[in-house]
Amino acid sequence: MPRRRTSVKKTRADRKKHLQNLKIKQQLKKTIKKFISLITTKNLDEAKKILPGIFSQLDKAAKKRTIHPAAANRKKSRLMKRLSKDA
Repeated sequence: MPRRRTSVKKTRADRKKHLQNLKIKQQLKKTIKKFISLITTKNLDEAKKILPGIFSQLDKAAKKRTIHPAAANRKKSRLMKRLSKDA
């Protein structure tokens, strides 16, 4: 446990930011799973409607550095590839 006041504050801020990042990642995973389930059930129209929202979430997470920007681009590419394969 840190003893200095600045270290205590930094630990508190880090914990708060960690929880925010977890929330963003969990929401992202949930929407991607929904997208994949729509593709597997051959509901492609709904999948196409939800895709811009997923892209927006990925871009925002990359901008905030919650996930790496290259990882966001890779996920977007793979989702598009999966949609076009099943279409």
